[in-house]
Amino acid sequence: EFCSSLAGIMLLEVFLLLGSVIIYFLFYKKKEEETLPFKEGWWGKGQKPDAEEDTTIWPFKVESTEEELSDLYRRLDQARFTEPLENSCFHYGTNSVYLKKVVSYWKNQFNWKKQVEVLNKYPQFKTKIQGIDIHFVHVKPPRLPEGQSAKPLLMVHGWPGSFYEFYKIIPLLTDPASHGLSDEHIFEVICPSIPGYGFSEAPHKQDFNSVSAASVFYELMLRLGFSEFYTQGGDWGWLICTNLAQIAPTHVKGLHLNLASVTNMGFTHLLSILLGRYLPGLFAFQDEDVRRMFPFLKKGVYRILMESGYAHIQATKPDTVGCGLNDSPVGLAAYILEKFSTWTDPEFRSLEDGGLERKFNLDDLLTNIMIYWVSGCIVSSMRFYKENLQKGIGTQKHERLTVQVPTGIASFPNEIMHTPQAWAQKKYTNIVSFRFMARGGHFAALEEPELLAEDILQFVGKVEKEQLRRKK
Repeated sequence: EFCSSLAGIMLLEVFLLLGSVIIYFLFYKKKEEETLPFKEGWWGKGQKPDAEEDTTIWPFKVESTEEELSDLYRRLDQARFTEPLENSCFHYGTNSVYLKKVVSYWKNQFNWKKQVEVLNKYPQFKTKIQGIDIHFVHVKPPRLPEGQSAKPLLMVHGWPGSFYEFYKIIPLLTDPASHGLSDEHIFEVICPSIPGYGFSEAPHKQDFNSVSAASVFYELMLRLGFSEFYTQGGDWGWLICTNLAQIAPTHVKGLHLNLASVTNMGFTHLLSILLGRYLPGLFAFQDEDVRRMFPFLKKGVYRILMESGYAHIQATKPDTVGCGLNDSPVGLAAYILEKFSTWTDPEFRSLEDGGLERKFNLDDLLTNIMIYWVSGCIVSSMRFYKENLQKGIGTQKHERLTVQVPTGIASFPNEIMHTPQAWAQKKYTNIVSFRFMARGGHFAALEEPELLAEDILQFVGKVEKEQLRRKK
């Protein structure tokens, strides 16, 4: 009898223990995991000094020296080209017949000094955060209608882009009325360079990932005096802005993305890949989702395999290939231009010139490349892949956390990988706007600034309306 009552007590204890574990996971764990911890790092050289960090913000201008240009022209003159395979177009990467034309334009027509003036037409600044100098563009509206205030908007670029990607969309957001858009919402736009990109100092220590960048940009926005702001991003900007919404959900009023990737795939995701084409309604797929995703082998698996070689290199040994690119402007151009071709439209692989001048002009493409060249940032920009991916996909805390902040997704048809709203919803639990865009690819702000601006404006409109409704 003693044994059976002991067993009963032990059983009761086991149940109580199990019960409390379940209750913990259901209630307390959820609470604890709702936000992502702010990452307090120090990325400067050597030991962190004891002194308080200088929080001064100082103006910055892009400058060009004669030495820089003569060195560039010497390297362009000495370029060695490999003959491409006959009729290979861009299927093997950048076609060197076209590359020669780009280099000829670069040497003879491209005016870097004029482009430096273009870069300097918007006010730029630097400030030191967590030990490194952070560069950002900060544009205020030229005019505000009576009784209206500008809404701060943080816009974050990706790889192999730069802050320059936003130069065409900035006026549409800071002065929408002059561009035929509704001026119900007017923005004050802040476009920082990701540390290690463009004119932001590269981290000197390992482990600077998207959460580090989000923490730095959060600090930047607070330093500029914004306790509430909107964020927008594609490419790495998608992840940095997502992390920022997870770190500071009460400060981020809305999150707008032109790429939304889901890294934690569950059983229903897999099932929808297998059956979604035949039973779209079961998985809340729309006709457009089906059109963009299937056949999944061709439009999902093969496309990712075809287009992700660079990511594998950059996530494992970025410095090796980076050394070559940092030493050769022509190599750098070949590497970057290929992305602007295929990621704008995969069909462009079948064109001799990669379709590069169909959506962009050479001045814009070369300005972006020159930002990489003059700042010498290609290696540090590529390292960001290793810092974000080396621990494996799905292993980071931010990947397990949802995003509660109101989210808007502009889904462009030529994005490498399509994410249906049904998938995005599991990560972004408060999607207030999901729109299939009429045209455009990966570099939306540069390629289709009007479409993207219009989508941001309508998204913010929805968020603001909802906020007013709640206040009432």
